[in-house]
Amino acid sequence: MSFPSTSPNPAADDGAMSVSGVELERRAYRRKRQLQSVAVSMVSTVVLALVVVVGLQMSPGWPHVKETFFSAEYFAKCFPEVLDGLWLNLRILIVAVIGVAVLATLIALIRTSHNPVMFPLRVIAAVYTTVMRGIPMIVLLYLIGFGIPGLGLFGRIDPAILGTIAIVLGYAAYVAEVLRAGFNDVHPSQRASARSLGLTAGQTTWLVVIPQALRKVTPALMNDFISMQKDVGLISVLGAVDAVRAAQIEVASSYNFTPYVVASLLFILMSVPFILLSDWYSERLRRREQSGGVV
Repeated sequence: MSFPSTSPNPAADDGAMSVSGVELERRAYRRKRQLQSVAVSMVSTVVLALVVVVGLQMSPGWPHVKETFFSAEYFAKCFPEVLDGLWLNLRILIVAVIGVAVLATLIALIRTSHNPVMFPLRVIAAVYTTVMRGIPMIVLLYLIGFGIPGLGLFGRIDPAILGTIAIVLGYAAYVAEVLRAGFNDVHPSQRASARSLGLTAGQTTWLVVIPQALRKVTPALMNDFISMQKDVGLISVLGAVDAVRAAQIEVASSYNFTPYVVASLLFILMSVPFILLSDWYSERLRRREQSGGVV
């Protein structure tokens, strides 16, 4: 026995959603504008590149600068040493990311806690984030890198370890504030709903609050991560032979600055994937927030 269809849209019975002519016109117009934007972007990029190239070629000091900073001979000579130093930067970055994630999460949870017992820890966390965000990273590296060995408590410590500690302490303050903003941005009704379902305070924090907060602050966290990638190169001031230090050694022996360009290119190549990922995720969030119904 069959029953008549009650669907307000007959096309829905066939498993397809009809799109009005107005929406089709909008899509065609958006595609046309996108193609125009791509064409204009390509033309403007080519024009800018030509202006830069012509400007450099017409500069009277360009031959000297080209030989000093962009020498193919020194590029090939120093590339293996600088690349070997970059592996140290990568190892430090991995350890620093884990350390920052753990320490920053603890600080953010302490600062957002309303338990009276946690008041002394909240004060310490507030002072910590204020002080650490006010100290330049290179000064913090000097304080940690030369201050801890000066105590004479641990013997000789690898400069890479001291540099990692300084980076973790410095960036944990920035990331903690980003996470705290994300935690506070979660609507109180989410916590109330979770508690009404029988979740404990800890379960509510880890299963409800933190996932929602991370989704909101992921673009900001990615920017901090990209910034950390660059600042990892500052550990060279402590004597660790990373990519920057390896470049300095090569420059000191040849008086040619091409190794610095090599180190810069390697850091750029290391950062580009995460920059693109950050832009893609930010655009994805923007489209999700601005998405509406189809007319």
